[in-house]
Amino acid sequence: MATKRAASGNDGPRKKKFRMVSGFIDPATSGIYATCSRRKEKRAAEELKLYFEEKIEEIYGDEIKKLAESNEEGIEGEGEAEPQEELSIEEQIQQEVSELKKKANKNNLSKEERKKELVQFIDLDCECVIFCKTRKPVNPEELVKKIMDELVDPANTVKRTRYVQKLTPIMSSCSASLDQLNKLAEHVLGPRFHTEEAKEQGVKFAIEVTRRNFNTIPKMDIINTLVSYIGQNQTYKHKVDLKDYDKLVLVECFKNNIGISVVDRDYSKIYKKYNVQQIYESKFKDEDIKKSAEQPKDDN
Repeated sequence: MATKRAASGNDGPRKKKFRMVSGFIDPATSGIYATCSRRKEKRAAEELKLYFEEKIEEIYGDEIKKLAESNEEGIEGEGEAEPQEELSIEEQIQQEVSELKKKANKNNLSKEERKKELVQFIDLDCECVIFCKTRKPVNPEELVKKIMDELVDPANTVKRTRYVQKLTPIMSSCSASLDQLNKLAEHVLGPRFHTEEAKEQGVKFAIEVTRRNFNTIPKMDIINTLVSYIGQNQTYKHKVDLKDYDKLVLVECFKNNIGISVVDRDYSKIYKKYNVQQIYESKFKDEDIKKSAEQPKDDN
């Protein structure tokens, strides 16, 4: 009886294959991470883009308008030319047409650039995760907080997103090294933790680290570096409190990039860790309980 030959190279246990992702985020980038349903990354980005643009116009409309006006004034100033030597009629017409085209192109490009840079989705090539890059005047923490305020409102029963699950803002980011992490902490955490008021009273804080396709720095090294920076060798009376914190430092690590933001205690207690799906599930559950309580009970 013939025996089945083992496949060559399969003598030992099979090694698990990890899918490498090609997307990346540049240092000094601010934006918003979003988790979503598997294989729905593009659809999630599309629905978030519309949602973000609407909220940005609502929150930052006046600031955007002022920026647009200042850009247009700059372009008009560039078009002013010094007196030149006398030209022929044909040369004058050609020059005027050229300047009009140049001005039109600059206007169009500046509008396109403004739209792209305010909310620009970067393809991370990573399952269940998308990233939206933002620029001033958009503040990622403020934008996400405003969205969460709207979502937790009991009067708001309209679900604007179908595939999006959780939103996480980052105020800025750096390359994956402890030296750069310290510089990032000084930029993002310094204004929150190193004030005179914080020095006198102290702040209870916690640090939450999320790593995706990231093995450059161990998790505890990241936490210890940030704890050391916040405490400044016990100069400040801050204390680590994982359950009853005043401020929570969110750290998002992706490939060779580390992003940081700061949220308050409502992040987990009211906003369900910025999980859109859980907010709506909780809202509908509370509504069912309310309806059940209002129904008359059978006396029998």
